Amino acid sequence: MNDSTAISVVLADDQHLVRAGFKSIVDGEPDMKVVGEATEGAAAARLAEQLRPDVVLMDVQMPGVDGIEATRMIAANSRLDSVKVIILTTYDVDDYVYGALRAGASGFLLKDTEPAELLHGLRVVARGDALLAPSVTRRLIADFAGRVRAPSPSPAVNSLTEREREVLTLVAAGLSNDEIAGRLVLSPATAKTHVSRIMTKLRVRDRAQLVVLAYESAMVTPGWLS
Repeated sequence: MNDSTAISVVLADDQHLVRAGFKSIVDGEPDMKVVGEATEGAAAARLAEQLRPDVVLMDVQMPGVDGIEATRMIAANSRLDSVKVIILTTYDVDDYVYGALRAGASGFLLKDTEPAELLHGLRVVARGDALLAPSVTRRLIADFAGRVRAPSPSPAVNSLTEREREVLTLVAAGLSNDEIAGRLVLSPATAKTHVSRIMTKLRVRDRAQLVVLAYESAMVTPGWLS
C-alpha cells in the first residue's frame, strides 16, 4: 500500500451518483480513503500514474476509453505494478469480465454488491490477493475460461515443479493460501511462498492472471473443483 495507515482508492465511473455512493462507503472506513475520481478510462489511467493508488475501482462501460482498455493501460505500465484494478460490473455485461481479467484486473464486483463485500474486496486486493471468491465468481471465471477454443499451454508452465503445478490448479479454483495449505498439508507461509514463486516464473502480476493462464493452458477445466 502507498500509505501504511490507509488503502488509497481511485473511483472510475461516469455516473456521479454511483461514485458518490462508493465514496461515502469507502471514506467511512478508518483504513481507506478515496484519493481521486474519473469519469472515463483514459482519465482513470492518468490518475493511476499520478496518484499511485492501491486500488482502482473501474467501471466497464464509460464514454471514450472503456474500463477494460484502461485496465490494460494500467497493467502494461511497469511503474504501476503496485496498482490493482477491481472491475465493477453487472450481470448484463459479464461478457466483459474475462477480457478484463486477461487485461490485468485483479477481480471484479457487481455494482449492487453489499457495502461489506465491497470493503472486503478492497482489502483483499490491496494486500495482493485476487478477488476470486465467493463461489459465483469462480463459476463465472470458469465459464469464460471454458470458452477458449484452443488452449495453448504457456512454455513457462514447463518450468514449474510438480508441487507448484498442484498449487497453481488450486489457485485457479479460487482457493486462498490458507485453503491451499490445508488441502496440501502445508503451512500457510509455505503455500504463500509457492504462489509467489509461480507468479515470478510465469511473469504474471497477480493471482487473477494465474487463474486465466491455468485455464488457457488447459491445466484445469471449468467446474473441476466445484
